[in-house]
Amino acid sequence: MVVYIIAFIIGISFLFLFNRLMGYQKGSITIDFEERYYKQNEHLAAIKSKLENEGREVYYKGNSKFIVDGKNYNFIERTVNMGGAPLQRTILIPEK
Repeated sequence: MVVYIIAFIIGISFLFLFNRLMGYQKGSITIDFEERYYKQNEHLAAIKSKLENEGREVYYKGNSKFIVDGKNYNFIERTVNMGGAPLQRTILIPEK
């Protein structure tokens, strides 16, 4: 019985960690691009363009920090395996 409880706790912890790493937390902005950006300047310009096309007010402060609609966000880039192909995921996490 104790083994099942420990396995359940580990499973819930893994799920929580996975969701946090993939940007599924409250208030974060997640963008998946079809194109892969190798240069950070191009990636930052694509983020700004995408958010402005959605009608948001965007300003890049530098050092991987954005202001989107008056709120501060930190920029994180992850490469995710989706169906055998790498996908570049952009995550903007709100500063606390």
